[in-house]
Amino acid sequence: CRMARPLVAIVGRPNVGKSMLFNRLAGRRLSIVEDTPGVTRDRLYSECEWNGRKFDIVDTGGIEPTADSEILLFMREQAQIAIDSADVIVFVTEIATGVTAADRDVANMLLRSKKPVVLCVNKMDSTGLPDPGIYEFGLGDPIALSAVHGHGTGDLLDECVAHFPPLDEGEEEDDRIKVAVIGKPNVGKSSLINLILGEKRVIVSN
Repeated sequence: CRMARPLVAIVGRPNVGKSMLFNRLAGRRLSIVEDTPGVTRDRLYSECEWNGRKFDIVDTGGIEPTADSEILLFMREQAQIAIDSADVIVFVTEIATGVTAADRDVANMLLRSKKPVVLCVNKMDSTGLPDPGIYEFGLGDPIALSAVHGHGTGDLLDECVAHFPPLDEGEEEDDRIKVAVIGKPNVGKSSLINLILGEKRVIVSN
């Protein structure tokens, strides 16, 4: 079930800083941040507001188009679901590695979606003029971003909001009851959530 608010999906290959950016935009540490590819497996959602416009953001597992391991294939599936339901897609890359084959595959995946794509080149942590290497990524004018320090997030949000559909004057706040499913690991929480929702929202894997 989709809420009336626009949805922004944060996608990209593993370990480019998607979860750090998600936490920065959410204003709190909701997504696990660790310097290890594949830590974020499920989709995580949060409310966000910029210049009076409320919307939702979703952090996805890293897309690794050539991976054949079970968990990465699940992550790619989760990201595709987010892409299909998003109004705007934030494509996160990182300056240190430059354009990789995985970046090109992800870019093609996003172009096929026909959705508005905002390109961010993350880990631009030094101040001053941006590294000219950001322009090799393509997909329009890139936004130089430092998710760690917050540089560039305002430009990113301005670009996202510019792609939102017009505000519905009759739009009301979401008043649905929120339910948390808790318990110790491996008791079936994820399977229960998937059963209730009727979709693979949470990854279940040995």
